[in-house]
Amino acid sequence: MTQSLPGKRIQIIWSPQARTQLRSIDREVAMNILNCLDRYAKTRGGDVKKLRPPFSGFRLRCGDYRLFFHLEDELTIEIESVRHRSEAYR
Repeated sequence: MTQSLPGKRIQIIWSPQARTQLRSIDREVAMNILNCLDRYAKTRGGDVKKLRPPFSGFRLRCGDYRLFFHLEDELTIEIESVRHRSEAYR
């Protein structure tokens, strides 16, 4: 599933919590996270895992940070939180 979706624009929805978390991260690291998310949105490539209970949704690994998200449908990604790996699963 590493193919691009031609002609289809993927919508990324950020929760208020995720926006706040991203803004609190160093600018260079935050830009790397956004590049990682952009790559995933375009190609569906990246280190993504479906989470097991008690968690739900998916995790995208971006360096030392983890993006937790849900796929609303094929064209919508909802970002729930952005956390450092040391705090990600607490």
